[in-house]
Amino acid sequence: MSQRTLAGLLAVPLLLGLFVFVGTQPLPYVTYRPGPSVDILAAPEGKEIVEVSGHEAYRDDGELRLTTIYVDQPQEDVTLEELIRAWIAPSEAVYPYDAVYAPEETDESSDAESAVQMVSSQDAAIATALTELGYDVQPEVEVLFVEKGLPADGKLQVRDVLVSVGGVEVDSAEDVVEAVDRTPLGQPLSFVVLRKGKEVSVDVTPREVEGDKRIGITPGPGFTFPFDVTVDIGDNIGGPSAGLMFSLAIYDTLTPGSLSGGEVIAGSGTIDAEGRAGAIGGIAQKIAGAESAGARLFMVAADNCADTTDLDTGDMRLVRVETMHDAVEAISTWADDHDAPLPTCEDPA
Repeated sequence: MSQRTLAGLLAVPLLLGLFVFVGTQPLPYVTYRPGPSVDILAAPEGKEIVEVSGHEAYRDDGELRLTTIYVDQPQEDVTLEELIRAWIAPSEAVYPYDAVYAPEETDESSDAESAVQMVSSQDAAIATALTELGYDVQPEVEVLFVEKGLPADGKLQVRDVLVSVGGVEVDSAEDVVEAVDRTPLGQPLSFVVLRKGKEVSVDVTPREVEGDKRIGITPGPGFTFPFDVTVDIGDNIGGPSAGLMFSLAIYDTLTPGSLSGGEVIAGSGTIDAEGRAGAIGGIAQKIAGAESAGARLFMVAADNCADTTDLDTGDMRLVRVETMHDAVEAISTWADDHDAPLPTCEDPA
């Protein structure tokens, strides 16, 4: 056996070992894949997702579906094999880690942020739908998140409206932060909140955590409504991207007849208290998920239009919307005439 042949035989297992090693090492990328869609008008196990108290609710045919994506968690290892598979799959995508997550982000911090965004998104959607129907909605400051194991856990609750802290009226989230900072460690801080329409008083004692005084809540913008509307989508879906579809489902539930004309409509986009629709990540994967669910229309926030170029959506039409009002008008127009012209991403901005 020649020296060259021997070297070649020895190199083969080394190369195979190298490929195996590289293929199993975590790489600084994140993959996006289509996730399930959820009909917000549904009642899984007999429990309505949109519940209303103090106003008549109308339950009609049709579906308004939020769309989701599977995203690798901040601390999840992504291998070369997984990246290649996502790169090849037409409905998946690969992004640099730094484009999706902050360097210090953890699974826990990501989940907490996602939970805050979901609460804020639902409240903005309720405010948008009620404003569209002519109701008066009052802005407030509320609890968006309560961290387990910290002093507020078991005392304050998500969606408590913050009336006063330490005897001082709350006008902004900063008022709460400043009140906690002023309170000496070991001294209780009094909170007065509105909880399901009733005034509740509790004392919470700040604790030092990593050099900061904390009680373990995230205060943020909220609202008081003329009647109760809740959206219970479960804990496995988070983030702000379902806001637009939440607002449409709430509007449909509070008005007689089927907004969708009994058809399946999906979409994605954030919503703010003024009813403006905002861009979201993973729009291509969400469109693919909606098409698989049989959606006939897909609501696209105008700022996402550039991300829909050259997508094959089959028979599903993409509708460009700037606001929730735009979406209501487009869906109503289409429900009356499926061939009616609708705003598209090809329209001039």
